[in-house]
Amino acid sequence: MLLLLPPSETKRAGGTGAPLDIDALALPQLAPERRAAVDALVALSADPDAAARVLKLSARQLGEVAVNSALMTSPTMPAVDRYTGVLFDALDAAALDAGARGWLGEHVLIQSAPFGPVAALDPIPAYRLAAGTALPGIPPLRRHWAAASSAALMGTGAPFVLDLRSEAYVALAPVPAAMPSAFVRVVSAGADGTVRALNHFNKHAKGEFTRSLARSAATVSSRGDLLAWAASHGWVLRETAGSSELELVV
Repeated sequence: MLLLLPPSETKRAGGTGAPLDIDALALPQLAPERRAAVDALVALSADPDAAARVLKLSARQLGEVAVNSALMTSPTMPAVDRYTGVLFDALDAAALDAGARGWLGEHVLIQSAPFGPVAALDPIPAYRLAAGTALPGIPPLRRHWAAASSAALMGTGAPFVLDLRSEAYVALAPVPAAMPSAFVRVVSAGADGTVRALNHFNKHAKGEFTRSLARSAATVSSRGDLLAWAASHGWVLRETAGSSELELVV
């Protein structure tokens, strides 16, 4: 199984790893797109006023321009540790044992705006870039990433893809139709059977769900495998009529 996660706007600073090595990231066929995006972001950072405008930075966020200007020289840390926020706090990858972290490294890709899909343990620097940003010098990120990233996903040969990304990041790397997959929505079911989508708890549930998969070293090769795993580990995961989506009920 390949599990796709969204990134987070908030990120942990610093790191102890060597500077970014684009050629060492997962899905190495994306190196040209990665270099183009990184070069465009670094070039934009040479003009702080333009960078603040393009990245929609507030006065308190202007330090992010310097962060972006140092993309190729700043220290790195594993992507799953770099991101913070509700989903990644619930995942709490730093507290997992080596086996569970290894599972994350083998099965999880995190969809980033400047680097495309990266493996959970790929070392990346801190950065500031959202999926909807239009960087000067390259096409809009959706066009820049979509075709190449979809081809790279196809090239993994994964028997099943579980997509936990937000829709903005799905657009950067659509799962090919030829790959068996499921997109998960987190919902709450009321006593009267009414179902409603969740926001904050959506991210929290996805983090806990991913953590549970990693801790159990789940072996999942199909939708049926996933549904069986969920039922045996206390999760309410159900199919929706007339849709390929799955509902995670919390």
